[in-house]
Amino acid sequence: MNHELAVRTEHLGRVYKLRPSRKERRAARKEGQREPLIRELVALDDVNLEVHQGEIFGLLGPNGAGKTTLIKILTTLLSPTTGKAWVDGLDVETEAAEIRQRINMVTGGETSGYGLLTVEENLWMFAQFYGLDNKTSYRRINDLLEIVGLSDRKRTKISDLSTGLRQKMNFVRGFITDPQIIFLDEPTLGLDVGSSRDVRQYIKQWVRENPHKTVLLTTHYMTEADELCDRVAIIDQGRILACDTPFNLKRALQHEVIFRLHTTYLPEAANTVCAIEGVRQCIQRHVNDHTELELILEAEEILGPVIVSLGARTARLLALEKREPTLEDVFMSMVGRGLDVDTSQFADS
Repeated sequence: MNHELAVRTEHLGRVYKLRPSRKERRAARKEGQREPLIRELVALDDVNLEVHQGEIFGLLGPNGAGKTTLIKILTTLLSPTTGKAWVDGLDVETEAAEIRQRINMVTGGETSGYGLLTVEENLWMFAQFYGLDNKTSYRRINDLLEIVGLSDRKRTKISDLSTGLRQKMNFVRGFITDPQIIFLDEPTLGLDVGSSRDVRQYIKQWVRENPHKTVLLTTHYMTEADELCDRVAIIDQGRILACDTPFNLKRALQHEVIFRLHTTYLPEAANTVCAIEGVRQCIQRHVNDHTELELILEAEEILGPVIVSLGARTARLLALEKREPTLEDVFMSMVGRGLDVDTSQFADS
């Protein structure tokens, strides 16, 4: 791996000024109070990050953690409030025009393009924005459409495509310029199992064949991050909580014990279990007519009191599984909650 830096931030911060809404102002006037003051929302707080060239780097965090704000700063769409950031060695504030020539971005679920134009026409138009010649444009369009299984739709109007097919086109649009650094924000959102697998395989192949190029990936799919990323950073409330390889992050949890329990339906199961000494984390999900608990325990002996406590609440144990740590367990341990997303796209992949 080339250890030149593709992305670097130093003490990066971003604060949003939130003006009071009309409803808040009206309520204050009605009560005879002074108009509410402008509030500050800290989106990023002292973020120090280094991403190497040739790396697939993952950025993981819950909604509102600061991921989108960080990506907007790195793609020159937003200025930082404090600190500095460089992309491909260029300053995001003073050299934005040069950065934009070297990067591209794919956003999951994004509606892009012109509905009256076909897939091929839209992609050709985007290629022209970046100054590609016709021969290169059409070659890349055809190659990438073949990879994502969209060749038979290249003369279909965008307005006639399903959400999943539009996302495939967005993916092609991101890579058609062959950028130095590509930002992938939920790139497999809305794709079926086969298409998601093809996208992940292409990402790995693209970096493997171009070791000087870099991918910065945000995803809610922990399995996707584990499969693709050389390193991941976990972010919450605007701060980086950890940054390491998936292997090292999971190894750090191996001194703890992880169980998955299935019980009969118990709405307050997590509250009951979290009150037990030695329970580090408990995430509760209700699946059909039963309750699923993901537990991180300080020691295996804590499982006995957990089962006794659940039994006292008339919950009957249906299944019990001891597991090795996953990246989602690491995330849950650091952030205090999991990400309830559909992981079915990874079935049989």
